[in-house]
Amino acid sequence: MRPLLITLCSIVCLFAFAAPKEEVKPLKVLMVCGGCCHDYENQKMILGEGISARANVEFTIVHEEGPEGKKDKLHKISLYEKANWAQGFDVVLHNECFGGVTDVPFVEGIAKAHFDGVPAVMLHCSTHSYRAAQTDEWRKCLGQTSMSHEKNRDLKVRNVAEDHPIMKGFPKEWLDPKDELYKNEKLWENFKPLATAFGEDTQKDHHVIWTNQYGAGRVFGTTLGHGNHTMEDPVYLDLVSRGLLWACGKLDENGKPLPGYEAKQK
Repeated sequence: MRPLLITLCSIVCLFAFAAPKEEVKPLKVLMVCGGCCHDYENQKMILGEGISARANVEFTIVHEEGPEGKKDKLHKISLYEKANWAQGFDVVLHNECFGGVTDVPFVEGIAKAHFDGVPAVMLHCSTHSYRAAQTDEWRKCLGQTSMSHEKNRDLKVRNVAEDHPIMKGFPKEWLDPKDELYKNEKLWENFKPLATAFGEDTQKDHHVIWTNQYGAGRVFGTTLGHGNHTMEDPVYLDLVSRGLLWACGKLDENGKPLPGYEAKQK
């Protein structure tokens, strides 16, 4: 029986090697952008193209401004009015600036999708969005409360978590020219700092890159990214790409995409 056993093993091994590997599907990313004070028309392209060059992703972009296309911090993104607005997406990238919205059920409906488990990437003014609403749910989702920022100036960003997968490959210190330092007023319980910059107004460090756990949802955030020149920087795009993959559980301990989640070769 030994020759037969060897033959059967050989056949099994042959099929194992011959069987095609199941193709990894791209992460479905919803990017929401628009509102006051930033060049979202160009930033959505910078982020979409930059992250796609670094990870296996597929973007759906929702870009809304105010009435007649005017930048308005009071506008409410129409998609968020739906009860299951994030259904079908693997992660939501927020790059929006709607700080004047006061509708509490509306804001809590945005946060609920992340509490229920949809990962989030929070960029720049998303940290100041919905700050006028009398609810802490968006702030808990972010991981921090921030109501103001310092003047536009050069920021020296210091990596304080060099062993974290997101920060592997990020410089020990990075000069981010002409950006805005958002002041941390409160850090919520699951906030994990990754990088800081020094505040001239407050004479203390503020956290500018972080992770957070909000309910079942993983959150990556950075307050950096006011100008297009910051977002276009390879250091920034590398950072946000790693943050997005980490939020989805697709980043390994060395800061590299898990197999299949690297950018697709064109």
